[in-house]
Amino acid sequence: MGWNEAFTKSVEERSISIGIIGLGYVGLPTAIGFFDAGFTVWGVDISERTVSYINAQKNPTGDPEVEGLIPHASDPRWNITTKTQEAVPHCDVILVTVPTPITEDLKPDLSYVRNAGCDVFNAVERGSRTIVVLESTVYPGVTAQTWLPELEKRGLVNGVDVELAYCPERFNPGDPAHGVRQVARVVGCSSEEVGQDLVAMYRHLTSEDVRYVGKIEVAEASKVIENVQRDINIALVNELARIFPELDLDVEDVLDAASTKWNFHRYTPGVGVGGHCIPVDPYYMMQRAQDVGVPAELITAARAVNRTMPQHVAQVIEKILYTNHIPAGQGRVLFLGWSYKPGVGDPRETPAEPLAKALQSRNIHVSVWDPHLGEQDLPDFVQSVNPMYDEHTSDIAVLITAHQEFLNLDWEALGATMKAKRVYDGRRVLDLDRLASSGWETFAVGMPIRNSM
Repeated sequence: MGWNEAFTKSVEERSISIGIIGLGYVGLPTAIGFFDAGFTVWGVDISERTVSYINAQKNPTGDPEVEGLIPHASDPRWNITTKTQEAVPHCDVILVTVPTPITEDLKPDLSYVRNAGCDVFNAVERGSRTIVVLESTVYPGVTAQTWLPELEKRGLVNGVDVELAYCPERFNPGDPAHGVRQVARVVGCSSEEVGQDLVAMYRHLTSEDVRYVGKIEVAEASKVIENVQRDINIALVNELARIFPELDLDVEDVLDAASTKWNFHRYTPGVGVGGHCIPVDPYYMMQRAQDVGVPAELITAARAVNRTMPQHVAQVIEKILYTNHIPAGQGRVLFLGWSYKPGVGDPRETPAEPLAKALQSRNIHVSVWDPHLGEQDLPDFVQSVNPMYDEHTSDIAVLITAHQEFLNLDWEALGATMKAKRVYDGRRVLDLDRLASSGWETFAVGMPIRNSM
């Protein structure tokens, strides 16, 4: 098993087996994608719940794009297990798609990468040249720093017993236009021959460009800076959304005007940045910069702006309530959405949580309506409601997540359940003029507070 001179031919014949370690938002669509491309797939996840769901053809993730696509457990090309040692001997290529979160003190947590590597290396056959590809987002150098020592402990040699490579995942959960089969990929590997063969393999997964970029560290760095760049761009408009209202300007009016220039890149402010990438990955780059003694001042400043955006919005909402003569300790806020992104039931790193905590620290009650999440998905300190069916009285509704259900909302029905028809657009996606014409008092991130009654 593993890489040899006939690997390219085996790829074309779909006669290789591909293992996926970690069957979450990245791993499961990747496994399904390679299965659909004709390969034999071995999927591994330590969660018995996840494995039992997949084997029952049920979706364990909140990504609607996976619904109805999970193969039947009886198919000989589809094998799902909780045991890495069961899967690895059957596989020529192992893809590791485990989480790379941060710790409470905002440092990279590489324990999932390390543990997954150890499990794979414990099961690898000596001399097999099994290809092990890390897809998780890391800073440049992690693959070598984390996995080479583990190989050495086991008497394994890169290039003999395994072939290490890196190919960052890039797809966007819940986005059918940028799924795992529609995004470009890059491959880094110390062996160009192995790297080019991985390019041939990934070309069966995606319709977009796949290219070998040389060193593993190049591919690692390319992924982390993609999200760093987005964090910086979002931080700029979020900072402008704080400044311009103080100048009696709506940030969206300014952005509309600036967008008339051909090379202006438009971003939209929001209540905060969520998910498992943008709020996390900059800390990986900041750590690596610190390791080599170079200050990451711009990255650090951008992260601080986006991280504190929920506190800023909480201050604005408190001011709105105060100017509407709502006594301290009696304000009630309804969150429209909790998930970090539209159309997906994923609460990881959602800015809704720090915003809710900031409001509650001001003695403001928070309830949440998110059609993509159940009560069990929300923290205990907020109340799960559906105001269309439950008796509910809120002083203001705050759009947190631009779910389609909210963009097409029956606003009159919602207004009938509230103490007053007030809405704060935390994503700048609502038709505020239309809402105002139907009696709503409208507010938004980056907008001056002009029309309080």
